[in-house]
Amino acid sequence: MIDDSAAARFAAMAAPHLDAAYNLARWLTRDPHDADDVVQEAYLRAFRFFDGFRGGDGRAWLLTIVRNTCYSWLEQNRFSSIHVEYDDRLDSLHDDDEGRPMHRLDPEQLLLQAGQQQLIETALQQLPIEHREILVLRELEELSYRQISEIAGIPMGTVMSRLSRARLQLRRSIEAMEQR
Repeated sequence: MIDDSAAARFAAMAAPHLDAAYNLARWLTRDPHDADDVVQEAYLRAFRFFDGFRGGDGRAWLLTIVRNTCYSWLEQNRFSSIHVEYDDRLDSLHDDDEGRPMHRLDPEQLLLQAGQQQLIETALQQLPIEHREILVLRELEELSYRQISEIAGIPMGTVMSRLSRARLQLRRSIEAMEQR
Protein backbone atom coordinates (compact mmCIF):
# COMPACT_ATOMS: atom_id res chain seq x y z
CA MET A 1 0.00 0.00 0.00
CA ILE A 2 1.32 3.41 -0.97
CA ASP A 3 1.61 6.03 1.75
CA ASP A 4 -0.49 8.99 0.55
CA SER A 5 1.75 11.54 2.24
CA ALA A 6 4.86 10.07 0.57
CA ALA A 7 3.09 10.12 -2.78
CA ALA A 8 2.08 13.75 -2.25
CA ARG A 9 5.64 14.75 -1.24
CA PHE A 10 7.06 12.94 -4.25
CA ALA A 11 4.57 14.59 -6.60
CA ALA A 12 5.36 18.03 -5.15
CA MET A 13 9.09 17.47 -5.62
CA ALA A 14 9.04 15.67 -9.00
CA ALA A 15 6.19 17.26 -10.96
CA PRO A 16 7.93 20.62 -11.56
CA HIS A 17 10.80 18.78 -13.25
CA LEU A 18 8.77 16.64 -15.65
CA ASP A 19 9.51 18.87 -18.65
CA ALA A 20 13.25 18.82 -17.94
CA ALA A 21 13.15 15.04 -17.48
CA TYR A 22 11.35 14.57 -20.79
CA ASN A 23 13.65 17.01 -22.58
CA LEU A 24 16.76 15.15 -21.41
CA ALA A 25 15.25 11.76 -22.28
CA ARG A 26 14.14 12.94 -25.73
CA TRP A 27 17.59 14.23 -26.62
CA LEU A 28 19.32 11.10 -25.33
CA THR A 29 16.96 8.57 -26.93
CA ARG A 30 16.34 10.71 -30.02
CA ASP A 31 12.71 9.64 -30.05
CA PRO A 32 9.69 11.23 -28.33
CA HIS A 33 7.88 7.92 -27.77
CA ASP A 34 10.96 6.27 -26.27
CA ALA A 35 11.47 9.35 -24.12
CA ASP A 36 7.93 8.97 -22.74
CA ASP A 37 8.69 5.37 -21.77
CA VAL A 38 12.04 6.26 -20.23
CA VAL A 39 10.60 9.13 -18.19
CA GLN A 40 7.78 6.93 -16.94
CA GLU A 41 10.27 4.25 -15.88
CA ALA A 42 12.55 6.87 -14.30
CA TYR A 43 9.71 8.38 -12.29
CA LEU A 44 8.70 4.92 -11.09
CA ARG A 45 12.29 4.29 -10.00
CA ALA A 46 12.48 7.69 -8.34
CA PHE A 47 9.26 7.03 -6.43
CA ARG A 48 10.52 3.60 -5.36
CA PHE A 49 13.67 5.17 -3.92
CA PHE A 50 12.14 8.42 -2.72
CA ASP A 51 12.55 7.45 0.91
CA GLY A 52 16.32 7.60 0.29
CA PHE A 53 16.15 11.18 -0.97
CA ARG A 54 17.43 13.39 1.84
CA GLY A 55 16.52 16.75 0.42
CA GLY A 56 18.84 19.01 -1.50
CA ASP A 57 18.63 19.51 -5.22
CA GLY A 58 15.58 17.50 -6.25
CA ARG A 59 16.00 18.44 -9.89
CA ALA A 60 19.56 17.09 -10.05
CA TRP A 61 18.53 13.93 -8.15
CA LEU A 62 15.64 13.28 -10.51
CA LEU A 63 17.62 14.06 -13.68
CA THR A 64 20.33 11.67 -12.50
CA ILE A 65 17.72 8.92 -12.36
CA VAL A 66 16.38 9.93 -15.79
CA ARG A 67 19.90 9.91 -17.22
CA ASN A 68 20.72 6.50 -15.75
CA THR A 69 17.40 5.10 -16.95
CA CYS A 70 18.13 6.43 -20.45
CA TYR A 71 21.52 4.78 -20.56
CA SER A 72 20.06 1.49 -19.30
CA TRP A 73 17.34 1.70 -21.94
CA LEU A 74 19.87 2.52 -24.67
CA GLU A 75 22.06 -0.42 -23.67
CA GLN A 76 19.08 -2.76 -23.93
CA ASN A 77 17.63 -1.31 -27.12
CA ARG A 78 20.36 0.46 -29.08
CA PHE A 79 23.75 -0.50 -27.75
CA SER A 80 25.65 0.95 -30.70
CA SER A 81 24.29 4.46 -30.16
CA ILE A 82 26.05 4.82 -26.81
CA HIS A 83 29.57 4.06 -27.94
CA VAL A 84 31.11 6.74 -30.12
CA GLU A 85 34.61 6.95 -31.52
CA TYR A 86 36.67 9.76 -30.06
CA ASP A 87 38.02 12.26 -32.56
CA ASP A 88 41.02 14.03 -31.01
CA ARG A 89 40.83 16.76 -33.67
CA LEU A 90 37.77 18.02 -31.77
CA ASP A 91 39.96 18.58 -28.71
CA SER A 92 41.59 21.54 -30.39
CA LEU A 93 40.55 24.87 -28.97
CA HIS A 94 41.54 26.68 -32.18
CA ASP A 95 39.71 27.18 -35.43
CA ASP A 96 42.66 26.78 -37.71
CA ASP A 97 46.30 25.77 -37.95
CA GLU A 98 47.49 29.33 -37.35
CA GLY A 99 46.19 29.09 -33.80
CA ARG A 100 43.49 31.71 -34.04
CA PRO A 101 41.13 31.18 -31.10
CA MET A 102 37.65 29.95 -31.85
CA HIS A 103 34.64 32.11 -31.16
CA ARG A 104 32.42 30.75 -28.44
CA LEU A 105 29.18 29.28 -29.72
CA ASP A 106 26.06 30.22 -27.83
CA PRO A 107 23.55 27.45 -28.69
CA GLU A 108 20.78 29.12 -26.70
CA GLN A 109 21.10 32.32 -28.73
CA LEU A 110 21.08 30.27 -31.94
CA LEU A 111 17.97 28.43 -30.82
CA LEU A 112 16.18 31.75 -30.57
CA GLN A 113 16.75 32.34 -34.25
CA ALA A 114 13.71 30.59 -35.68
CA GLY A 115 15.20 30.11 -39.13
CA GLN A 116 18.08 28.04 -37.74
CA GLN A 117 16.19 26.01 -35.15
CA GLN A 118 15.78 22.93 -37.35
CA LEU A 119 19.40 23.14 -38.43
CA ILE A 120 20.56 23.26 -34.81
CA GLU A 121 18.29 20.40 -33.78
CA THR A 122 19.63 18.26 -36.62
CA ALA A 123 23.24 19.09 -35.69
CA LEU A 124 22.55 18.39 -32.01
CA GLN A 125 21.01 15.02 -32.87
CA GLN A 126 24.21 14.08 -34.72
CA LEU A 127 26.49 14.71 -31.74
CA PRO A 128 27.81 11.81 -29.70
CA ILE A 129 25.56 11.11 -26.73
CA GLU A 130 27.99 12.47 -24.11
CA HIS A 131 28.18 15.78 -25.97
CA ARG A 132 24.41 15.98 -26.54
CA GLU A 133 23.84 15.28 -22.87
CA ILE A 134 26.20 18.02 -21.67
CA LEU A 135 24.77 20.62 -24.08
CA VAL A 136 21.17 19.79 -23.18
CA LEU A 137 21.85 19.99 -19.45
CA ARG A 138 23.86 23.22 -19.67
CA GLU A 139 22.31 25.20 -22.51
CA LEU A 140 18.70 24.01 -22.59
CA GLU A 141 18.11 23.11 -18.93
CA GLU A 142 20.51 25.81 -17.66
CA LEU A 143 22.08 23.60 -15.00
CA SER A 144 25.31 24.59 -13.26
CA TYR A 145 28.57 22.75 -13.85
CA ARG A 146 28.23 21.33 -10.34
CA GLN A 147 24.73 19.98 -11.04
CA ILE A 148 25.86 18.46 -14.34
CA SER A 149 28.83 16.91 -12.57
CA GLU A 150 26.47 15.28 -10.05
CA ILE A 151 24.01 14.11 -12.71
CA ALA A 152 26.64 12.67 -15.07
CA GLY A 153 28.88 11.38 -12.28
CA ILE A 154 31.97 13.07 -13.72
CA PRO A 155 34.38 15.70 -12.35
CA MET A 156 33.56 19.36 -12.98
CA GLY A 157 36.67 19.76 -15.13
CA THR A 158 35.42 16.97 -17.38
CA VAL A 159 32.06 18.73 -17.65
CA MET A 160 33.81 21.91 -18.80
CA SER A 161 36.05 20.16 -21.32
CA ARG A 162 33.17 18.10 -22.75
CA LEU A 163 31.06 21.22 -23.00
CA SER A 164 33.85 23.00 -24.87
CA ARG A 165 34.28 20.08 -27.29
CA ALA A 166 30.51 19.74 -27.71
CA ARG A 167 30.11 23.41 -28.58
CA LEU A 168 32.95 23.21 -31.08
CA GLN A 169 31.59 20.06 -32.68
CA LEU A 170 28.08 21.52 -32.83
CA ARG A 171 29.35 24.69 -34.45
CA ARG A 172 31.38 22.76 -37.03
CA SER A 173 28.42 20.54 -37.82
CA ILE A 174 26.15 23.55 -38.32
CA GLU A 175 28.72 25.24 -40.55
CA ALA A 176 29.06 22.08 -42.66
CA MET A 177 25.28 21.80 -43.09
CA GLU A 178 25.02 25.47 -44.03
CA GLN A 179 27.59 24.99 -46.79
CA ARG A 180 25.55 22.19 -48.40
